[in-house]
Amino acid sequence: MNPTPHLVVFARAPRRGVVKRRLAADIGADAALAFYRRNFADVLRRLGGDPRWQTWLSVTPDGDAARAGLWPPVPGVRLIAQGGGDLGARMARPLIEMPPGPVAIVGTDIPDIAPRHIADAFAALGTNEMVFGPATDGGYWLVGARRRPRVPHGLFGNVRWSTEHALADTLACLPGDFRTAMLETLDDVDDGVAWRAWRARRRPALK
Repeated sequence: MNPTPHLVVFARAPRRGVVKRRLAADIGADAALAFYRRNFADVLRRLGGDPRWQTWLSVTPDGDAARAGLWPPVPGVRLIAQGGGDLGARMARPLIEMPPGPVAIVGTDIPDIAPRHIADAFAALGTNEMVFGPATDGGYWLVGARRRPRVPHGLFGNVRWSTEHALADTLACLPGDFRTAMLETLDDVDDGVAWRAWRARRRPALK
């Protein structure tokens, strides 16, 4: 029997002025928080109920992991704390500590993530050591690892996060013999321009 694939959804406690700060600078803190809450719940419900993988909600700050009512309740989703360190250290942790099976990590900033994207990621890990979902801003909305025979050491050690270099920096950290797959490029809603484009895409569906 093949090991269970693990989907790890990274999220920050939904607090005004803490989440989506770049977006809040453009559209206001209340609108940015409303977007974050709605998209967070939508993404988690969309992906978390799929029986093809085990979904984990990995949250920060750690002290909020046990707070009832703070996180969207989705049956079958397991709640864990991200732990300490910078973003790279927190992302490396599930690649090392999850039970056996391939691992894919996503955030909650990509409204268009669908179960088919996650299925494509795990399918790609059948023949590749790593898989990435590129974002239009130069970062990535998914990173996945087969974890066999090993997890690359220092994978996120020299990444310039929140810049157009994030994906290129991560790829530069990979061992030369690692096979890597790329998924569909999706939009990361991090500023007012991306937020307005997202709203324009949604409008026809709401009619």
